[in-house]
Amino acid sequence: MRTHPILRTLALSAGLLLVATAALAQAWPLKPVNLMVPYPAGGPSDAIARIFNTQLGKELGQQVIVENLGGVSGAIAAQKVLASPADGYYVFQGSPNEVILSPLANAAVKLKAEDFRLVHPVADAVMVFVTRKELPVNSVDELIALARRSTDKPLTYGSVGVGSLYHLILEQAQAQTGTRLAHVPYKGNAPLLQDIAGGQLDFAVLVYSAAMGALGDQGRLKVIGQLGAQRSELLKNVPAMSETKELKSFNYKIWTGFMVPKGTPEELVNRLHAAIGRTLQDPAVRAQLAAQTQLAAAPVSLTEAARFYEAETARYRAIARQINLQPQ
Repeated sequence: MRTHPILRTLALSAGLLLVATAALAQAWPLKPVNLMVPYPAGGPSDAIARIFNTQLGKELGQQVIVENLGGVSGAIAAQKVLASPADGYYVFQGSPNEVILSPLANAAVKLKAEDFRLVHPVADAVMVFVTRKELPVNSVDELIALARRSTDKPLTYGSVGVGSLYHLILEQAQAQTGTRLAHVPYKGNAPLLQDIAGGQLDFAVLVYSAAMGALGDQGRLKVIGQLGAQRSELLKNVPAMSETKELKSFNYKIWTGFMVPKGTPEELVNRLHAAIGRTLQDPAVRAQLAAQTQLAAAPVSLTEAARFYEAETARYRAIARQINLQPQ
């Protein structure tokens, strides 16, 4: 039985395409890789990117360029990456804020978590309650007591946007403690922290950073609690939520990972995954992360990364349902 010439041509074309794709993947990257940070320069996310980009570039054999684009809880940057070709030249530095939560909170955000593939988690951060220096509280329990008394003029709190993890946590805290707060959204951590230090904002839940520690040491703000069950080894002098009366069960940390659009060729994903894994073992990278109060992520396989990402997506969608978060 002879194969029809058209079928032979199609099979040959498909074979050549596979060979060409494989060759291109092996050669990747042929030009600089953009690492997209979904917040302005100067915040904790930007600090992570600038710790990784040089060493990751060495591992890939190409320059890794950090690009900052804030707005809509990081969703503008996420959408820009998804709108680019899935060819490995745009890597997204994401967390639950941008890829899981922003679509649940903002009707204008059309992406969903499943549009991205988590290549490798890179860092875990400690989240803390931070207040302006003049706020008459020194603990989370005192903050909640003050919020209960401030019914005529609710305390103000900032976040990086409606539906961000920081916003969800404080909505959940209000529901749990019977308090009412006034939410003020920002484009990123850096301007938010500046307003707390400047006294324009009462408090926030934020990722602890070296910049925040410096402002605390200067007496320009107060860090009054951390959102873990136990005190982090990187922040031993700040009480954990298990030490409070009001929020004993609050146990949150925020992870950061490097992601690519779904549909990125498997060979590219494998090469990027291996390069990130080697970068995470670099002592200088780990030391710089620790200086920013970030723990380097443990090594994981691509399968483990996918399983983790799926579980985190389910967890935060459940919290959004619990507080009845509606897209606005």
